[in-house]
Amino acid sequence: MANPKKAIVFVANGTEEMEAVITIDVLRRAGIEVQVLGVEVESGPVTCSRNVQIVPDAYLSDDTGRIASYDAVIVPGGALGATTLSQNGQVKSILADFYAQHKVVASICAGTLAIKSAGIQTKSAELPCATSHPSVRDQLENDFAYKEDRVVVDRNLVTSRGPGTTFEFALKIVELLVGADKAREVAGPMVLNFDV
Repeated sequence: MANPKKAIVFVANGTEEMEAVITIDVLRRAGIEVQVLGVEVESGPVTCSRNVQIVPDAYLSDDTGRIASYDAVIVPGGALGATTLSQNGQVKSILADFYAQHKVVASICAGTLAIKSAGIQTKSAELPCATSHPSVRDQLENDFAYKEDRVVVDRNLVTSRGPGTTFEFALKIVELLVGADKAREVAGPMVLNFDV
């Protein structure tokens, strides 16, 4: 059997918990190895935007050596969490490196601000298509070909709107990493429609 696909999900204090946990869960249901990396915390849980606590699998400060072996990197939203991730030099470098290597780079809600901070929009002749939570649209629409679709895919960049679009977002990542058949297989028992 081939090695499973692997994804990183960043979390920080203020991360939107639904966007993080639903994405982690859906990817794991699809057999994708998910590493939840805490950013700007050294130990213990992160406290999310609605006071839900998530204990990361590892911490960015401890895990930099293995990051290159992953196939995707994912940035959840949440205003405070997105700000922390957008300002972290290691996160920006990882996002830019994954994008340049044509690995999946995905963000949802205000997490798209981290994509902007990483300078991904400057890496090609055309502005990449992207979306976000409506509250941060004005910070992105001059740097991306902004769309209001629930999930936007442009080459290896996947973006989405907010908590209510998280299942679609996660299933799109599953599709890109392990195929549409696996995404449909995972969606069925969760009583979700998944149309390719």
